[in-house]
This record gives sequence, structure tokens and C-alpha cells, in this order.
Amino acid sequence: MIPVLEQIERDKGIKKDDILRMIEQAVVSAYKKHSGKMVNLEAKIDPETAQVEAFLIKKVVAQVTNDNVEIDEAGAKKIKSGAKLDEEIRIPVVTEDFSRIAAQTAKQVIIQKIRETERQSLLEEFQTKEGVLVGGTVHRFVDHNLIVDLGKAEGILPVREQVRRERFSIGERLKILILKVEKGTRGPKILLSRSHPLLVQRLFEQEVPEVYEKMVEVVEVVREPGFRCKVAVKSNNPKVDPVGACVGVKGSRVRPIIDELRGERIDLIAHSTDPAKYIAASLSPAKVINVNITSEADKHAEIVVSDDMLSLAIGRSGQNARLAARLTGWHIDIKSETQRKEAAQERAAASAEALSQLEGVGPKTVDILIKGGWGSLEKLSQAKPDDLTVLRGVGEKTAEKIIKAAQNTLKERAEAAPPEGKADPEDAEGSAAAETVTETSVEEKPEELKPEG
Repeated sequence: MIPVLEQIERDKGIKKDDILRMIEQAVVSAYKKHSGKMVNLEAKIDPETAQVEAFLIKKVVAQVTNDNVEIDEAGAKKIKSGAKLDEEIRIPVVTEDFSRIAAQTAKQVIIQKIRETERQSLLEEFQTKEGVLVGGTVHRFVDHNLIVDLGKAEGILPVREQVRRERFSIGERLKILILKVEKGTRGPKILLSRSHPLLVQRLFEQEVPEVYEKMVEVVEVVREPGFRCKVAVKSNNPKVDPVGACVGVKGSRVRPIIDELRGERIDLIAHSTDPAKYIAASLSPAKVINVNITSEADKHAEIVVSDDMLSLAIGRSGQNARLAARLTGWHIDIKSETQRKEAAQERAAASAEALSQLEGVGPKTVDILIKGGWGSLEKLSQAKPDDLTVLRGVGEKTAEKIIKAAQNTLKERAEAAPPEGKADPEDAEGSAAAETVTETSVEEKPEELKPEG
């Protein structure tokens, strides 16, 4: 029997000593079944000869209350001459009487142990493969979920991890990502994915040697599975072009990845630490004219593209713009050149209207202020005379009057505004009064400030 146990140890990885301990437990269990008594039995197996010895252990007592675990002093001295009270003695048991039951029990225990060990080793093997790309074969369908044969085990591809546009048939081979491995009742429970962004990264590592060797690094992957994917890459070697390395000669490297993803479009983006440059590249294939960082703290940017590129930059149902925003982490507003010009004209008109309301500021002065970048009342109210005197036709006195007028206008607006959250019951009367004042101002308008020089 010992050579057989050694063979099991080599093939299954179960130690011989562990199997011997299990057989000893099987002998104890078999004797209890054979005798039908709850006794205290001890079994020992010689690791060299496989000889089995069993002993009943009983305690020496003055008066026996349970003969299964106790023995009186007279009976104990027949087995051991020097037996004393409260001493445990070992009574040999003939194992041949229940050897058949013991053999069957030992066989069942060993088979069970082998299965448990194999399941545990499989679990440990696949747990190290979480996040790894593997190949498999579609085995069967269960409630729209795919059961994939991975060789040593089976994995499940649930509906939520499938790509909506993909269709597979039984026996078809596919590459798949091991997402999570858990312990199950009948072996490891392996969760697979075809929609996770990491799948795309692993495919690039498999197809592009520079990515596998870390010369080119995949920084970020965002995708709408089955439709479009954007991959940001950067080079750790100045002599290697990251995008070119991933595309390959005439697309020889990226083409197998697209085929494996069943035609999903892939945009390769050169990563940059310059937000404007990175945002412009992320909107590929659209060409960007200008990137205006409106708020770096809030990560908000305004993008300008030509009129014919607007639909391409936004993409179908906003897909391209949405993926670019997820890739860069910025809020992106996309406008065409025409839209930008119209918006600029509206802002200029609003600024001119606001400036023209200032006391003593005429059309020429308004035009000079707007061209000089002083179209905002808030900005003017905080300016210094020296800031405005650099403008053509604006002297120091004129500058002081303009600044004072801007401050007064903002002050009047603040005083006239009702407290937040409260309605002014005299809104109608106030509006009428404002109209009267306006008409009066027009009639008694003071002499306007004219540009000097």
C-alpha cells in the first residue's frame, strides 16, 4: 500500500502522511459502525509496513457506569498488571473483524480528499490569473449566459459582461478576460468578461512586443463595447513612436485586435501631460483648431473645430465626445467656428450694451474698451487708472471717471437686487419707475466723455 500512497503523493500532490492520518480516521469510523458503540478508539498505521493497529482506550474506575469508555480495576489488571484507578489503558482490537468496512471507508475518504485537493489547486491556479487574457471554447448556453471551456475548468460569461453585438456558436474559440475567481461548491467559480477595458489592454500586450516589454505603455483605455474604443499610449523610449508601434506596418498589429473585437473601432491617442494637447488628440479622428482651457480647477475646456468637422468631433449620439471626456477626465464643450463667432458677437454686443449704460461713455469709448479687453463691468470696477491710460484716446481723468462709473453701476445693481429667496412685492412699480428714470436720463444726458487725442 505504501508505494500506492507515494504514487498518489507524486501525481496529486497529497502528502503520504496526510493520507495515513485519513486512513486511521477511517479505521476508527469503521469500528464504531461495526460495533455500534460510541467508544474511544485509537488507530495507528506504520508508515513503513502499513501495518494497522487499533486500541480501545478505557479509564480505570472503581465503579463502571459506561462500559464503552470505562473498566473496573479487576478487569484492567487482567490486561495490565499494574493498572491503577484513573489510569487510561489501551486494549488491543482485532482489525480483521471490520477490515472490509474500514477499506471501503478509507477508499471514500481518499477519493474525497483527492477531489478537494484538486479543486483547491485549481482555485489557487486561476486566482493567480485574475486580469489575464486566456483562450476558451464556447461550451453551452445557460439563460443567455455563456459557459466557456478553459481546459481544466469552465468559466461563465454573464450577460452583463458580454458585448451586445457579438454572437457566438457552440464550439467557437474566443479570447476572454478572467475577471474574478471565487470558491464554489464544485470547484472554482470563474467570472469572465468580453466588455472590460482591460481586455483591450491585454490584447495589445499580446500583439505588440513593445507594449509587452513596457517600452510603450497603455495609460488608459475607455470603450463603448462593440462600437468604439480609445486607447491612450505613451513611450518610455524617446526613439519609439507609441502610436506607430501599436498600429504596425499598414495596420498589421492593430488589425488582429479589431478582428478579435468583432470590428470595434480603435482610436490610438498619444498621451500628453499638456491638457490642451491631450484633449485635442483625444477627439481623433476630428481635427481640432483650438483648445481653450476655461477652468483648470474644474477641468473644463472649450474646443473649436471647423464647421465640417463638428459632427465628426461629436460622433454618433455624442459617442466620440463622450469617450474623449472619459479618457481625459475633462468636461469638453465642442463648438464650430461659426458657433464661436456668433457667441463672440453676442458677448461683444452684451458688453457694448453694458458699457454704454455707464455715465459719460460714448460709442467710441465703448469700442476702445472692448478692443482693449475691458468689456466687463466687474473687471473695469477693479481696474486702476494706469491700466486704462495705455488705451488710445483714454487719459487719466477719463480713466478715473470710467472706473468710478463702473463701480457705481455695480453698487446700484447690488442695492436694487431683492434678497435671495424673497420676492419683491413692488416689482411692477419698480419697473415702471425704472422706465421713467430712463426716459429722464435720455433727455438730461450729460456731456459724454470723448476719446482724448
